[in-house]
Amino acid sequence: MAQLFISYRGYCARKGMQLKEVILDGNDVSKAIVEYATNHGITDIVVGASTRNTFIRKFRNPDVPTCLMKMVPDYCTVHVIHKGKAIQVKAAKAPAPFATLPPKQYSQSSIESDGFARSRGDWKKISHQSSPKANRPSVDRLSNFAKATSRERPLSGARTAPLDDFDDYIDFIAPPRPSVTRSSFSDDVDFPMSMELQPMDFADSMELSTSMSMESLSSAGKDVEAEMRRLRLELKQTMEMYNSACKEAIDAKQKAAQMHQMKVEESKKYQELRNAEEEALALVQMEKAKCRAALEAAEAAQRIAELEAQKRLRAEWKAKREAEERRRAADAMSDTDLRYRRYSIDDIEAATHKFDRALKIGEGGYGPVYKAVMDHTNVAIKILRPDASQGRKQFQQEIEVLSCMRHPNMVLLLGACPEYGCLVYEYMDYGSLEDRLCRRGKTLPIPWNIRFRIAADIATGLLFLHQAKPEPLVHRDLKPANILLDHNFVSKISDVGLARLVPQSIAEVTQYRMTSTAGTFCYIDPEYQQTGMLTTKSDIYSLGILLLQIITARSPMGLTHHVESAIERGAFQDILDPTVTDWPVEEAMAFARLALRCAELRKKDRPDLGKEILPELNRLRGLGQEYDASKVSSTSTTCSSSAPYSYGNDDVSSMP
Repeated sequence: MAQLFISYRGYCARKGMQLKEVILDGNDVSKAIVEYATNHGITDIVVGASTRNTFIRKFRNPDVPTCLMKMVPDYCTVHVIHKGKAIQVKAAKAPAPFATLPPKQYSQSSIESDGFARSRGDWKKISHQSSPKANRPSVDRLSNFAKATSRERPLSGARTAPLDDFDDYIDFIAPPRPSVTRSSFSDDVDFPMSMELQPMDFADSMELSTSMSMESLSSAGKDVEAEMRRLRLELKQTMEMYNSACKEAIDAKQKAAQMHQMKVEESKKYQELRNAEEEALALVQMEKAKCRAALEAAEAAQRIAELEAQKRLRAEWKAKREAEERRRAADAMSDTDLRYRRYSIDDIEAATHKFDRALKIGEGGYGPVYKAVMDHTNVAIKILRPDASQGRKQFQQEIEVLSCMRHPNMVLLLGACPEYGCLVYEYMDYGSLEDRLCRRGKTLPIPWNIRFRIAADIATGLLFLHQAKPEPLVHRDLKPANILLDHNFVSKISDVGLARLVPQSIAEVTQYRMTSTAGTFCYIDPEYQQTGMLTTKSDIYSLGILLLQIITARSPMGLTHHVESAIERGAFQDILDPTVTDWPVEEAMAFARLALRCAELRKKDRPDLGKEILPELNRLRGLGQEYDASKVSSTSTTCSSSAPYSYGNDDVSSMP
């Protein structure tokens, strides 16, 4: 045992310190040191740091410095030294109590150096004298000694361990060698800072050092090597276990990554299957919708087919009825001798005094017109010229039309001579509207209220033609020269030789194409003139021009433009017939606007005759009648004249 402290003695002798060794007997090093320090009132403990590495400390019990830091009394300060430096310090928290004699006696071995023998009582007395501030450098230099004694085990059956850092401080020992450790004894020796240290003889220390047994050194080296081999084996096993654990962890991580990848792939496949299912469902819904649409279309087509069949049946029934009506009309027209009187050429010559020029009252497009008396009635006889190319056709058509019609606003056909192309009409005292508007023969002007009544009469007669049965009639040559006036200014439409039958089914909807246009230039419907498409709206255009002439008494050429310009300039009153001085301007403006609507270039923009035109004209006629009633007391015959009147379509400029 004494050999273990030889090197420490030399170190202390070199530093001039007095050393005393105390051996503690116990199973727990930390507990034995704490009990000793408590019983002897030790206030400073200096120990070396543990030589265990972190990995070994993890698997074994706590080391001595750690246990001391936790178990020492509050008045004790603990210094943990490593390589000459304090790496950890636990400061005292309370003052030190008075040191008393310990009740328990420990086995002590006094190993005196250089003749400095001390008794047990003297050592205890010295050990209890502590001064924390005295000889602090000595404590620092002894730190390695405390470190070497920090890993102690019970003495019996224990193996030694190396002292790692002791050689750094023992300069006088020549070769470095592992320091020996102790087992089962406490190295926590109290070194009070106030203890008195006496110088030691250096020669005596060298003698003690040289007397160390080489065998004990060899035995200690073997123990160290065995301990190192054991530690290497443990470290190898531990590293193998660690490597195995790391490998298993890596394998587990790889398996987890594979499982995650499989999960992602399965999720992706599931999503793809779900998307495919949704697409399939959407396709099924689309097909169902198509099927429903097809069924609905089929049902609609079936309904349409049924409706078409019904329409076809109605059309066939209507066609049969119209054919029957046409047959009846044709039969009635063929029996013309029952509807008009037949005259011979001798009767015609006798009435006209063999066509005396003095009785000639006009010249038409297809022949002269004579005034005569037949059956004690004034008549007008129209004679067909032999060289008229279209005269015979118009003559026959006029007989067919007029012989079947009776209307107050249509000229009455009294008779005819079919063999020589002679037509006998009732005589109209005031001649044509054109003559009266132009005041030929110096006749008096027509008052505005009479003009409104004439316009209403013309519209009434035209509506009668358009509503004719079995098929409507389009006049095609409506103009002032073909409007005749009787002695009461009742207007009648004449010269229906150009009238054309239009099928009822297309009279208002579909146009009826003519191969050649007919009528007077300024009165012909522009669309009819350009395309040959004929409808009842073609007569509405002619009526519009005629109405404008009634209130202006001007030429039809560009008349619509002049009236529109006057209205826009606010000079409408200037364009009215100046021979009438008491025009009701507001009513005349409404009359003019209606006429302009009738004269629109596109037939679809023109108003309806029965629903719009005639009601408005009847309203204006009523205003005129009210005006007449207010002037009944002062009314006189102002329109009489002895001048002859032209009759019918008798001007030379008329178109055939």
